[in-house]
Amino acid sequence: MASSEQKLVEENGSVISGLLDKAKGFFAEKLANVPTPEATVDDVDFKGVSRQGVDYHAKVSVKNPYSQSIPICQISYVLKSDTRMIASGTIPDPGSLVGKGTTVLDVPVKVAYGIAVSLMKDISLDWDIDYQLDIGLTIDIPVVGDITIPVSTQGEIKLPSLRDFF
Repeated sequence: MASSEQKLVEENGSVISGLLDKAKGFFAEKLANVPTPEATVDDVDFKGVSRQGVDYHAKVSVKNPYSQSIPICQISYVLKSDTRMIASGTIPDPGSLVGKGTTVLDVPVKVAYGIAVSLMKDISLDWDIDYQLDIGLTIDIPVVGDITIPVSTQGEIKLPSLRDFF
């Protein structure tokens, strides 16, 4: 009698396991097709010189396909020149994305004086550097959870002149 009960439990367990596998597959397929916000870097500009270093700002536009606002958990960034990291940072809890619209985020990037001075020595007379800016927007989508939207841009950025320091 014990073996027939054990056999029944194993069969029921196998049926339940099969149903769970089908449910996992169904949800994985549905989540793969969930629309996510899209981001682009619109502009990277020199903003000024402060006591901490040289300030640049990146304008990032993010389109939210959902009707409700979505909280942004954090923004992280890495600024590189010739594969050399010249600045990195994280902005915790920068706000939310508006529902069914585009939110423009201002991402401040600080380059320390020591790095800016070494870059000035390495450049030619045009006073700009080639850069790559990698940004990660971590957002919290209900039911799905936290996802990070990677955004990257490349271009030339102006270095400050002596006039900018005084």
